[in-house]
Amino acid sequence: MSANSSALAAAPASSRLAPPISASLWLNTPAPLALEQLRGRVVVLHAFQMLCPGCVSHGLPQTVEIQRAFDPRTLAVIGLHSVFEHHDVMTPAALRVFVHEYRLTLPIAVDQPSDDHPLPRTMRAYAMHGTPTLVLIDALGRIRAQHFGAVTDLLLGAELGQLLAERNGIGSAELSP
Repeated sequence: MSANSSALAAAPASSRLAPPISASLWLNTPAPLALEQLRGRVVVLHAFQMLCPGCVSHGLPQTVEIQRAFDPRTLAVIGLHSVFEHHDVMTPAALRVFVHEYRLTLPIAVDQPSDDHPLPRTMRAYAMHGTPTLVLIDALGRIRAQHFGAVTDLLLGAELGQLLAERNGIGSAELSP
């Protein structure tokens, strides 16, 4: 689903620091997560809506597979439920049921609504064009790739492999926030 009429397939790597996640609620984690806490790990941030067909058919299954395939000490996976339409039915209670029914175990942030804009805060901070959006953040906390829509497993695997290889080549002094 698109938040606007843009058909952006993939944003160029920017190497800018990833903005913080503004969440009104977290699921599947005992405490809120901050990207600064995850420095030293590659982070996969998957923005979705539970009523988005592409999220349910492709994005979430791919994200769950990433979570299963990689060591959480080297790669962190975070879901971001970004509601920009159908607000009356995409409530936290409905999301909890969705997470339970789909057996999602990854930490999920509920994007904080904006007071002055139709897009929620994190979605806007990352200049997302809709859902699903997949953001790859390197071990230094920089955005390295951002994809709107379905991403092929082959391309995603190559990007994750590159980021993990870079992570393994970084000294511990460089990983300190």
